[in-house]
Amino acid sequence: MNKKLLDRTQRIYFYISILLFVIAAPLFSFLVNRLYLSEIDESLLLTKADFLNNSVSEIKVNDIPSWNRFNNNIEIQNSIGLKSDTLFNASYFNPIENEDQPYRVLKAPVCIEGKPYTLLVKTNLLESQDLIFTIALLFAMILVLLFSGIYFINKIISTRLWKPFYQTLQQIETFEIDKHSKPDFINSDIEEFDRLNKSIEKLIERNLIIYNNQREFVENAAHELQTPIAIFKAKIDTLIQRTDVTQGQWEILNSVSDTISRLNRLNKNLLLLSKIDKHYFSEPETFSMKELIEKQLDFFIEQAKQKSIEIKTDFKTDFNISSNKGLTEIMLNNLLLNSISHNVQYGAIIIRLAKKELIITNTGKAEELPPEKLFNRFSKSNESVQGNGLGLAIVKKIADLNNWSIAYSFSDNKHTFSVQFK
Repeated sequence: MNKKLLDRTQRIYFYISILLFVIAAPLFSFLVNRLYLSEIDESLLLTKADFLNNSVSEIKVNDIPSWNRFNNNIEIQNSIGLKSDTLFNASYFNPIENEDQPYRVLKAPVCIEGKPYTLLVKTNLLESQDLIFTIALLFAMILVLLFSGIYFINKIISTRLWKPFYQTLQQIETFEIDKHSKPDFINSDIEEFDRLNKSIEKLIERNLIIYNNQREFVENAAHELQTPIAIFKAKIDTLIQRTDVTQGQWEILNSVSDTISRLNRLNKNLLLLSKIDKHYFSEPETFSMKELIEKQLDFFIEQAKQKSIEIKTDFKTDFNISSNKGLTEIMLNNLLLNSISHNVQYGAIIIRLAKKELIITNTGKAEELPPEKLFNRFSKSNESVQGNGLGLAIVKKIADLNNWSIAYSFSDNKHTFSVQFK
C-alpha cells in the first residue's frame, strides 16, 4: 500500500529519533560515570598526598591500630608488596548501613619508621551511583521532550508547507478533460509549487485545445457524413431491389448494405457522444424505471430468440428516476444489446431492480473482461462480435452525466453490469 510522503518522512524521523535516544542515553550515562570516577580517583590521590605530607611522619608503628580505629576510610595495612598506586572498585561491609556497598579504593605503598606498609583509601560509590542514575534519567526525559517537540513541530510545519501540493493534487485527481471547468490552483509563495502549478496549467490548457479540436473534428465529420451515407444507402437499396441484378451481385450489394448500416450506426453514436459532451440533453423528467424496461423488453426478447437466449426479470421493487428519458433509454438499450451480442447460444439474461439500482447479469465468455478498458471508446472485448465499440462508452458517458455509478463484475462465469442511481 502506498504511503503519503509526509507520513513516510515523519516515520523516518521517528525511527531516527528512537535510534539516537537508544545510543545517546547509555553513552551519556557511561561518560558521566567515567568522569565521576576520574574525579573520585583524583580525590583519593589528594587524600594520599595529604597523608604523606602531614600524617606519615607523626605516626609510629605502635600507633597504627589506634589510627586505623579512628579513621573510617583511611587504613594502614601490612605491606602486600605494592610498587605503585593501585585504583580499583571493591565491595566492603558498611557497619552503619549493615550491608555490603560499592567503594572506589586506592592502595599505595607507604613507609612508616623505615618499614613498608600499604595505605588504603576508599570512597563510597553508592551515593554517586544514585546521582548518576538521577542525572541519566533527567537527561533521558530531556531527550524525549526534545525529540517529541521537534517531531510535532516538524509535522505541523511540513503539513503547512506541503498543503499547496496536496491541494494541487486533489484538483488534478478530480479534473476531467471532457468537463467544462478547469482546475483553479491556489497561488503559492514557494517557488517549486508555483512552478508546478504553472506547468500543470499549461499542460491542461494544451490538452484542452487538442481535445476540443478533436471533438469538433469528430462532430463536424460525423455531421457531414450523414447525408452521403444516407444517399449511398438509398442507392444501394435501390440496386438490391432491381430485377436485373444477378445472385452474385445481390450478395455483394447486400454485404455493402450491411457495412453502410454499421457505418451509419457508428456515425450516429459519434454524434450522440458529441451531443452528450455538449449537454444537449439537459431537460430531465421523472419516470418509472420498471415501466421503461418493460416498454423495451418485447423488442429485446425478439432479438434474444435468434440465439435462443432466455431473458428473465426480477422486479421486486420499482423506483422513479429524474433524468432525460431518451438518454436513459439509450443506456438501457446499449446494456441489453451488449448482453445479447456477447452472450452464448442458449444463454440467459437476468434483469433485476434493487433499491435504486439496475442489475443486468448475463452468461457469455467464461473469463473476466478487463474493467479498465471496458468503458473506453472503440474497446472491444470480442472482435468476433459485430459492433462499433461505442455502446458501453455511451453508457458510461450517460451515467457520468447524471452522476450515476456504473460497475462491472464477473462471478460464477456470469457477467454483471449494475447502475446505481442517485
